[in-house]
Amino acid sequence: MSSLDLDIAEPGRPELQEVSPGVYAYLQPDGTWWINNTGFLVGPQGVISIDSCSTERRTRAYQQAIATVTSAAVRAVVNTHHHGDHTFGNCLFPDAAIIGQDRTRAEAIAFGPPRDLPAWDGPDWGELSLDPPFITFADGLTVHAGDVRAEVRHVGTPAHTTNDSIVWIADRSVLFCGDLIFNGGTPFLLMGSVQGAIEVLEGVVAPLHAATIVPGHGPVFHDVGPLDDTLDYLRFVLDVASRCVEAGVPPLDAARSTDLGPFADWADAERIVGNLHRACAELAGTPRGGPIDIAMALADMVAYNGGAPLTCRA
Repeated sequence: MSSLDLDIAEPGRPELQEVSPGVYAYLQPDGTWWINNTGFLVGPQGVISIDSCSTERRTRAYQQAIATVTSAAVRAVVNTHHHGDHTFGNCLFPDAAIIGQDRTRAEAIAFGPPRDLPAWDGPDWGELSLDPPFITFADGLTVHAGDVRAEVRHVGTPAHTTNDSIVWIADRSVLFCGDLIFNGGTPFLLMGSVQGAIEVLEGVVAPLHAATIVPGHGPVFHDVGPLDDTLDYLRFVLDVASRCVEAGVPPLDAARSTDLGPFADWADAERIVGNLHRACAELAGTPRGGPIDIAMALADMVAYNGGAPLTCRA
C-alpha cells in the first residue's frame, strides 16, 4: 500500500493498494459522507475503473493515482450504484464507456447533477455535469483487462440502493462490493432495503468466500468480521423498527431513545434515523426500495445530529 502525494491531505491522504496483480483499490480516508473508495483493473487495452468519485478535485486525484501505475487510457467506468460519490466524477472520463445496471442509469438521471444539498455541510463539487451509464445491463456482464476477468453482477434485490452491483474477480478471489459494506462506518439503507441488504450479504456476498473484499467505504479486509458486523447492525435496525412500529413511535424519536451499543463508535451514527425510516416503511407494507419521504428522513437525520448539517469533507 502506498500513500499518494496528491492535493488531498484532509481528512486523510488517499492510498493505492494492489490487491492482486493488475487489480488496484483506491482508498479515501475517512470514508464517510461523499468520500468513497474506487478501484481499477489494468490490461493491455487500457484501464477499467470501478466507480468514480464525488468531486472534481477527488476524481482528478484518482486519475493521477491511476497514472502512477500506467499511462494507458481509462476505457470503461463500471458504476456499482447510482449515488453521487460513486458517479458524479463519470464526466471526467470522456473517452470511457460508462457502464451500470439499468436502474443505476434511471436513478442517476432522477437524482440529477451535483448541486447544493442542504442536508450536508458542503462539498465543493467543482465543474461536473451529469453523465449516467450509457451501457446498461439487467443482471450482469463480464469485463476483461487482459487476463483479469471480472463479473459485474446485479445483486437481485434492493439493498443499499435499488440498483447495487458487485464486481467479482473469481480467479483472484477479489470482490468489489460497493456500498453493501461500510467497513468501520454505519450502513445506509434509506434508498434501498434493510431486509434486502441482509439477504444480499447472506445469499450473494458471503457464499463467494472472497479472500479480499474492497468495500465502498473503509479499509480493504480479508476476513468475515466486517460482513458479520454489518449483518449484526442490520438485524439490530430491524429489531428497533419492529418495536417502533408496534408502539407507534416515529423513527426520529425511536432513534433518540435507542442505545447504539457496539455500533456507537461507528462513523455517521445519524444514519440510524434514515435506516429506521426505511425499515419502518417496509414493515408497514412499502415494497423494498419503494417510495418514502426521503426529504423528511434527511431532515430527521439533521435533527438527530443536533440541527447541524451532516459532516462532509469531500
